Amino acid sequence: MIRFVLADLKRLWAGSVVIVLLIALAVALGVGVSLQERALRLGSARAAEKFDLVIGAPGSETQLILSSVFLQPSALPLISGDNLIDLSEDPRVDWAAPVGFGDFHAGYPIVGTTTTLIDRTGSGFAAGHIFDVEGEAVIGSAVDLAIGETITPTHGRLSEGGHAHGGVTYTVAGKLNPTGTPWDRAILVPIQAVWHVHGLGHEEDEDHDHEEEAGHDDHDHDHDHAEEAGHHDDEDEHEHGHEGIDPDAPLDEHWHRGAVPGLPAILVKPKTIADAYKLRQEYRGNGQTLAVFPGEVLTSLYATLGDMKKVLSVIAAGAQLLVAAALLLVTVIHVGQRRRQIGALRAFGAPGGAVFGIVWLELFALVAAGVLLGFALGYAAAQVLSGIFAAERGFGLPVAFAAEDGVLLLVLLAVAAVLALLPAVLAYRQAPAEALRG
Repeated sequence: MIRFVLADLKRLWAGSVVIVLLIALAVALGVGVSLQERALRLGSARAAEKFDLVIGAPGSETQLILSSVFLQPSALPLISGDNLIDLSEDPRVDWAAPVGFGDFHAGYPIVGTTTTLIDRTGSGFAAGHIFDVEGEAVIGSAVDLAIGETITPTHGRLSEGGHAHGGVTYTVAGKLNPTGTPWDRAILVPIQAVWHVHGLGHEEDEDHDHEEEAGHDDHDHDHDHAEEAGHHDDEDEHEHGHEGIDPDAPLDEHWHRGAVPGLPAILVKPKTIADAYKLRQEYRGNGQTLAVFPGEVLTSLYATLGDMKKVLSVIAAGAQLLVAAALLLVTVIHVGQRRRQIGALRAFGAPGGAVFGIVWLELFALVAAGVLLGFALGYAAAQVLSGIFAAERGFGLPVAFAAEDGVLLLVLLAVAAVLALLPAVLAYRQAPAEALRG
């Protein structure tokens, strides 16, 4: 029986290939949607798992997370730098690190932060070391630069009208191991360098030094004049783009109240879960800041993805039903065209059960091959899309089959077995004499 089926499929190979491809494409659409949606959930959750609490200015929670955790460029409003000091001194906080962004190099985002964040969230160095001075940088594993290379920051992307910060360069001091997060495509520099590049932090440092060294009104008066002049100089320099950095300046991560410029976001690691909820409540209810758990924001995004998945799944199911209906129509016509062959088989002594088995097995083999090929195509498509997404967004999307996919496979094969019954029954009930006469 099997040899007869194989010979028949070989003789009708063109039609068989078309049927298999139609079924495969319909199945691949549904499988690819399911795999890609699941991969996006897992990948984004893994990318955000190291960041428990994010604090920024009131506004969009989603944009705050996309910018500070997933490093998607956006102009965020700033919060007072004193919040960083308050959090660093809070006994409920394990560590708090600022992030500052807006600059790029060769398409990679330049993120200003501290050694604390790199030490606590990184996975070690593949080469080199952490930045020690203001002019050094640490790159993620996916950044195509080498140790010792020079980085020239641009304010915004050049392709979108950004401009280069002339005279400002960083030297790559270290390269991190892969983390599977968007930070693999980031260039990390000292936050004080980002401030100084954009003309921030200099006046505050001078204020602090004068407060420690001067105690006379005339000195304060002179300083006020100097500060006023400095603001005019800043305006002139801002017109030309930036102030600049001292590449050999040592890092100073011990800030003073009133001396920290505004920050777009602060990443916080609370000591306990209870501390996390208390901090979130405290920094959400003051009207000046917004505190969010990345997981909560992702949950709302997942709900949106779930709705999109339902729509696409309905479309995929509709396509599969259309293919199934077309397949039934084709096979019924095919059985009608093979009446003489079926009659000859019966006339030569083939029992009705054998004819039933041949027709059923032939059709089921075609559908099963299409279903299996569809799963393979759906998996391959999800892998390709995940690779493109990872290259653009910086974090991987793990594509893998789950138990529910196995259930779907069995259901589709069961449906295929049922669909193959109709033409098989028609062939079984066909009388030999009528078939030969027709």
